[in-house]
Amino acid sequence: MFSASALLPAVVAAALAYLAGSVSAAVVTCRLMGLDDPRGAGSGNPGATNVLRTGGRKAAAITLLGDALKGLLPVLAAGLLGAPATVVALVAVAAFVGHLYPVFFDFRGGKGVATALGALLGLNLTAGLLALLVWLAIALASRRSSLAALLTFALVPVLLLMENERTGALGFAMIAAGLLYTHRGNVQRLLAGTEPLIGKR
Repeated sequence: MFSASALLPAVVAAALAYLAGSVSAAVVTCRLMGLDDPRGAGSGNPGATNVLRTGGRKAAAITLLGDALKGLLPVLAAGLLGAPATVVALVAVAAFVGHLYPVFFDFRGGKGVATALGALLGLNLTAGLLALLVWLAIALASRRSSLAALLTFALVPVLLLMENERTGALGFAMIAAGLLYTHRGNVQRLLAGTEPLIGKR
């Protein structure tokens, strides 16, 4: 996949993206705002949805923005530096994995939706905006963030193929599989009809 001369830059790019993804916006935001650590409150997930439930809208909005930026910025940087499509896709996956398993926070991360969306926007703006609209539509209709995320990212590889982003589609198929894994508890609650609504404490 990579030539010998391209392997080291690809590894460095992926490592930097992983480190960026490892910065937990939820934990940092809650510490700065004097709120409870989201890993020990609510659902225990350090993500915007749990911060909304435990800390309010302002903290949740800051968390959402921070998590999206750590997916967006590494992918944008890789693209602007002229990295090949395979490296850009690798960077997207690495930032996502960093959010799930952050080296700075005992490898206890969130579920990765905002970071994945940020990475998608950096990879392909059209696909990213379409995915955001799909997420909003499903979230407003169902009032369940997890359902919106799972259905949206199941569609993302198709959106990327429509944009002729074949390598990106493969990368985001991996991310979609990762989201299904991180939301396995949500899937069980969705099937049981006990998944909490957005904003419900």
